[in-house]
Amino acid sequence: MRTDLHRHDTDPPTAVRNVGILAHVDAGKTTVTERILYATGATYKRGEVHDGTTVTDFDVQERERGITISAAAVSCAWDGHRINLIDTPGHVDFADEVERSLRVLDGAIAVFDAVAGVEPQSESVWRQADRHGVPRIAFVNKLDRAGADLDTAVESMRRRLDTVPMVVQLPVGREDAFTGVVDLIRLRLLVWREGGDTYEEGPVPAELLEEARRRRRLLEETVAQLHPGALEEFCDGSALSAATLTAALRDLTRSGEGVVVLCGSAYRNRGVEPLLDAVVAYLPSPLDVPAVRGAVGDDEQERACDPAAPLAALVFKVQATPRGRLTYLRVYSGTVHTGEAVWDAGARRTERIGRILRVQADRHTEVEHAVAGDIVAVAGVKTARSGATLCAPGAPVVLEPPTVAEPVVSVAVEARRNADTARLVSALARLVEEDPSLVVRTDRESGQTVLSGMGELHLEVAVEKIRRAHGLEVGVGRPQVAYRETVSRGVSGLVYRHVKQEGGAGQFAHVVLDVQPLPVAQDGTGDGAAEFEFRSVVTGGRLPRDYVQAVEAGCRDALSAGPLGGHRVTGVRVTLTDGSTHPKDSSPMAFRTAGRFALRAAFRASVMALLEPVVEVTATVAEDAVGGVLGDLAARRGQISASAMRAGTAVVTATVPLAELFGYASQLRGRTQGRGTFTSRATGYAPVPGAVTDQVVSR
Repeated sequence: MRTDLHRHDTDPPTAVRNVGILAHVDAGKTTVTERILYATGATYKRGEVHDGTTVTDFDVQERERGITISAAAVSCAWDGHRINLIDTPGHVDFADEVERSLRVLDGAIAVFDAVAGVEPQSESVWRQADRHGVPRIAFVNKLDRAGADLDTAVESMRRRLDTVPMVVQLPVGREDAFTGVVDLIRLRLLVWREGGDTYEEGPVPAELLEEARRRRRLLEETVAQLHPGALEEFCDGSALSAATLTAALRDLTRSGEGVVVLCGSAYRNRGVEPLLDAVVAYLPSPLDVPAVRGAVGDDEQERACDPAAPLAALVFKVQATPRGRLTYLRVYSGTVHTGEAVWDAGARRTERIGRILRVQADRHTEVEHAVAGDIVAVAGVKTARSGATLCAPGAPVVLEPPTVAEPVVSVAVEARRNADTARLVSALARLVEEDPSLVVRTDRESGQTVLSGMGELHLEVAVEKIRRAHGLEVGVGRPQVAYRETVSRGVSGLVYRHVKQEGGAGQFAHVVLDVQPLPVAQDGTGDGAAEFEFRSVVTGGRLPRDYVQAVEAGCRDALSAGPLGGHRVTGVRVTLTDGSTHPKDSSPMAFRTAGRFALRAAFRASVMALLEPVVEVTATVAEDAVGGVLGDLAARRGQISASAMRAGTAVVTATVPLAELFGYASQLRGRTQGRGTFTSRATGYAPVPGAVTDQVVSR
């Protein structure tokens, strides 16, 4: 049901849905977004990824590469509700964009390929949504493709995502003959004619009625097992009404106990309207999610989603446009007006809102104000970064910012002409402001400017953006991965005394440490290993609490550079077992210094191991190319974990060191005559073979 978009500039929070599109690359996220915009009347022409005419992939590089690089926000209206939609990237290199988007979303549509089912990055973004507690509905896309099968895709969701799929539709026709769906909740037929903009509704055909009733029964049984209210009605009448089933599906979706599954073909414009109905029916409004919590001094405070409450908004994206800097906000409480002064709680400075914009990717509609629950862009904010909290000056609060992943790949960049060096520094600063997952530093030994990011493609896109947006000729060095160091075998009872006396008050600190390794976490999040764990078992009040905290701070300082090569140290458990103080010369600063030098000494006495980032590679190739691909992966130190046939092609999965994957895309194309493709996702860190030592020289 199309709704006039411009009638809903001040929707109440109950009529708002803040939704993201999540999926593996090429699952059809951007096409789903385009069809949603078309179905809701926000656009009047269907954009196509292959033609470079989509609304959300508006960047030149996105259109050239055919992938989403930056999360793009759009707004549309459906059935009296405003839907703020964020189309997120599917490539692993841009997972940090997904992370920042999930921080401000209330719900999500997870898109799956009906042929491939759950793919590696599908699983990764699903886990990201789990960590944020974002409710989801699933859309199995591309049912018109050869080899498409809804049941197989659903089974992969059940097996790989550890969720309970609740399938509410039955496809009508297979592959090229896919024309519509049977709505299992209301037992009605929905059919889309070729080229039609809307669906036709009718009774379920006789040949599908038995199968539809069987699947409706399975849906009822699944829901009754999970929902007490539905179970009561099911036991009384051995069936569930459409109203009870809808209400139970809403509750189970919002609690995360199950996921509603719909299906269709976005490219052929089939299944989009029921998907929009499901967004409104099952995903939460801003009032249905817990109130946001923020820090007020040393205390925590809740901010309810109330337009009349004090303002609290989180910056989740900054974008430089030809017309100036845009700052994207999720308004959690209160109301923000054009021309209003707001307080940046982190930077402790006042900003002024110049304009408030309803976002349509690279197009905008100006509005006078935005209320709690809304997602908008504002112009005029000069310095607020991603993660900043903008709030009412009289009611400051600091909201938890999105987490930023640590970069794993680095390249040296330099201006081709010395005269452009200052311009390059400015361009890099703007780049980092827009994308916090990029890091710029100066190498202390070589003096080179080093740009670090989440992958080879991530850095390639960033450098190309500098070249195009700023007209700079930039030289780029060979990519380098970010190694880490860890303790392979630790030490116990290491004693360190820090004594310094140079006139006046001296410094004295005595600590005894046990240092042991922590287990590596292989959870698919890319975190690699547990960073650091500190414990104190000192008894009898031998060390004051603030001295113990100072020792922990000093140990954290020592993690920044390990003895093998100056890489960050991770996966370490430190236990403070004993210590002593001096009545005059001891201080928190002395114990912090002692903690830093004691842990460095412990590293020198331990068996240390060098860790390298590893990724899971999934290569899809023709059957006759499998042997060459397997041999190439083995030569890259890859460990093959799975190989399967799917729709006439072979799918090979392997774990490969990231350092061995540079240039792999072109190598794979060469080995497969251009027919092979691959995707990758970070799985953590693993020891570098032959890089374990128990006798190293301290840096």
